[in-house]
Amino acid sequence: MAVVRTHFENNNDIGVFAKLTNSYCLVAVGGSANFYSVFESELTDVIPVIYASISDCRIIGRMSVGNRHGLLVPMSTSDQELQHIRNSLPDSVKIQRVEERLSALGNVVACNDYVALVHPDLDRETEEIIADVLKVEVFRQSIADNVLVGSYCQLSNQGGLVHPKTSITDQEELSSLLQVPLVAGTVNRGSDVIGAGCVVNDWCAFVGQDTTSTELSVIESVFKLNEGQPSAITQKMRSSLIDSMI
Repeated sequence: MAVVRTHFENNNDIGVFAKLTNSYCLVAVGGSANFYSVFESELTDVIPVIYASISDCRIIGRMSVGNRHGLLVPMSTSDQELQHIRNSLPDSVKIQRVEERLSALGNVVACNDYVALVHPDLDRETEEIIADVLKVEVFRQSIADNVLVGSYCQLSNQGGLVHPKTSITDQEELSSLLQVPLVAGTVNRGSDVIGAGCVVNDWCAFVGQDTTSTELSVIESVFKLNEGQPSAITQKMRSSLIDSMI
């Protein structure tokens, strides 16, 4: 199943308590075992699922921003937390603390593996760190007049879901910046806080328990989740390799 419904202790804003990328997944400490095992069962063969807290908080999805190249956490992250996450991440992933007044990085940055949209007032220095550690192009943007771009959109390398009030022209402009198709939509039965309601990567998505089947099908189609199972990707690659060798 490419899209999985779950909740964190009866809270459907699972994007607040988890951070999912193509090379790792962070899950908040202290949630029910059920929340953790949902991620574990879907992901564990492919990427590490890491129990973590940031600044003694469970809202790790809102505090951090990352992609397959790196992970950025606020300055308030303790040395112990940083060390634990660093030891659990794949070697290729860089982790760095960021000195930034807008410290809930997950709310003010939205990114995939190539491009990041950031809050218009983010420090110049933070912008450089994002570009450097996450290896992305950075654009200062708002979404449907909201500066909290990380809260109101969710991106993968396949597509993006944005705030339902994003106008067609804004969608087209963002889509050409990001080079992926975008759709305006909702999660959790009409919630426009998309970053909090779901987490996605290139082959799967986790959404809040209240997400309707219509919302699910929109998420499946824009993130191209029916096509992109990791096994399918490797089989495609394998068959094309064999073809090219013959």
